[in-house]
Amino acid sequence: MAKEVESAPAEETQAPAVQQPAQQMQVEVDDAHVTASYANFCRVTGSPEELIIDFGLNPQPVGMPKNPIAVTQRCIVNYYTAKRLLHALSLSVQRHEAVFGVLETDIQKRVKPLNR
Repeated sequence: MAKEVESAPAEETQAPAVQQPAQQMQVEVDDAHVTASYANFCRVTGSPEELIIDFGLNPQPVGMPKNPIAVTQRCIVNYYTAKRLLHALSLSVQRHEAVFGVLETDIQKRVKPLNR
């Protein structure tokens, strides 16, 4: 069983001009039956109410894929959850880059030409 920490908004005080820092709440998560899968491809689509995030494996990550990419997982979230996810992912990537350096997302800049 894993525990995640989520910050909760501070309770209002009688003097609204003075705000207290956010309190930390412990949320219990039961991950005993979770299935992990790997994805190197994602696609985000949506409607006015929800975002649909598809994950899949692109067997040809360089260039245009010749075959369709098989989507194996789909996550549907409302925009409030999407915004919390965006914030959590942003913080995680910032921490990673602070330790390991900037992540280059343009694959053409990461691929080194062969010296022949």
